[in-house]
Amino acid sequence: MAQVSDIQIEVRQKVYPAAGQAAPHAAIQDFKLTLHAGEFVCLVGPSGCGKTTLLNIVADLDQDYDGEIRIARQQARPKIGYIFQNPRLLPWRTVRQNIELVLQGRDATETVDFLLETMQLTRFQHVYPERLSLGMSRRVAIIRAFAIDPELLLMDEPFVSLDPPTARQVRELLLELWRKRPHTVLFVTHDLREAIALADRLIFLSPSPMSIVGDIRVTIPRDLRQDENEIEAFRRQLLDGAPHIKQLL
Repeated sequence: MAQVSDIQIEVRQKVYPAAGQAAPHAAIQDFKLTLHAGEFVCLVGPSGCGKTTLLNIVADLDQDYDGEIRIARQQARPKIGYIFQNPRLLPWRTVRQNIELVLQGRDATETVDFLLETMQLTRFQHVYPERLSLGMSRRVAIIRAFAIDPELLLMDEPFVSLDPPTARQVRELLLELWRKRPHTVLFVTHDLREAIALADRLIFLSPSPMSIVGDIRVTIPRDLRQDENEIEAFRRQLLDGAPHIKQLL
């Protein structure tokens, strides 16, 4: 397992240049967040506020910004695993081959076997992606990200477009894997109930230019997170006590 340390994210400003007659667009402004070691943090905010832009910055896919992402007390960037909305599996490789590709030749047979078993995909390991359901493809993408043992795992709405029963199944499998192999997670979702079910902390975001408007710890014990009544009670209490957040959702 990777050594777990706090991760500091600071984006003082992210601006998209002017197009035609339009003025430059500030997408993110004065964003500062510390992710504590092994913490599961969910970003919740309105569509178009800049959540995916932030993840791309953290993943070093977008370098055109003013700020820094680093491991606490170091200058090094964290090792990143990224789960996109689209599973992005190579169609000419089997499930196992898609996972082993990110290992760059390392012999990690036991690790891959463990991840496949935990995500209930062992009997599909030699199947090609075209034969997988969307939910199964998402599980393969999750395994692939965990396989590299990242210091920070980014997830950009990985359950979007799944039907509710499938989304719940994959979410529960993800949590089982996360409990067995704890990683610091930054998870983007538009679904507050999903965020409550998953997160240690909820980070609420403003419309563009995006900034943090709420930082809420989820106090429901994890063994009660499958109870929809518990989730709904926490959601109502949260929104009743924070009208400024309710207006964003």
